[in-house]
Amino acid sequence: MQNSVQIEIIGIVRSCYPEKFGIPRQPGLVKSSAGRLELCPGYDREEMVRGLEGFSHLWIQFLFHEAVEEGWRPTVRPPWLGGQKRVGVFASRSPHRPNFMGMSVVRLRGISVVDGRLGLNLAELDLLDGTPVLDFKPYLPYSDSLPEATSGFVRSDEAPQRLVEFTARAQQFCADYEQRTARPLATLIRETLAQDPRPASQRHHSRSYGMTLWDVNIRWQVGADEVFVVDEISGDHVRPPL
Repeated sequence: MQNSVQIEIIGIVRSCYPEKFGIPRQPGLVKSSAGRLELCPGYDREEMVRGLEGFSHLWIQFLFHEAVEEGWRPTVRPPWLGGQKRVGVFASRSPHRPNFMGMSVVRLRGISVVDGRLGLNLAELDLLDGTPVLDFKPYLPYSDSLPEATSGFVRSDEAPQRLVEFTARAQQFCADYEQRTARPLATLIRETLAQDPRPASQRHHSRSYGMTLWDVNIRWQVGADEVFVVDEISGDHVRPPL
């Protein structure tokens, strides 16, 4: 039996998450997150996506490329268990898997050509900027959505939702940025921070944190039940909107 296959990268994701910290733990949680799947030469032919525009969502199969050098692990500590208990890697969605492959359901916003390259405009994603894509296919609600499915140790009703407040200066920065780029920065910040992106081991600490969304540095402080986006929010340059 053949025990290895060669897989081609067919595209690269350009997303609003240029670093791992801050990426939602699952797709669909941050409605304003956005990106673009740029198809590689040989796979950027219009006939290959003919008919795709009729589907609202896609399955994206991708590579956890930043986990490859770290290697895979037979057991992992899922955030849902507080980062303290171990389960088998196949009972988790950890990136540290034998083949480092992931799957994600994203919303398809359209198909377009930008700078001569065919690509898919995506939303509601949880993908790091630069993620290599191995395949994608339509999401079918009649078979892919299973209301009776159980979720083991993961409970959706335990998903953290925090109130997010902005200082006046941070709010003004977002308004100016949105006017220049047409990107919903304030909404993206609010939805991302409401999910509490901190590692499970740090959720008992109240201190300042930082992350990058698009090309903007975000600073925030965590209170008992609230998150405060502080004045240090800044952006050095603006990339073209996706």
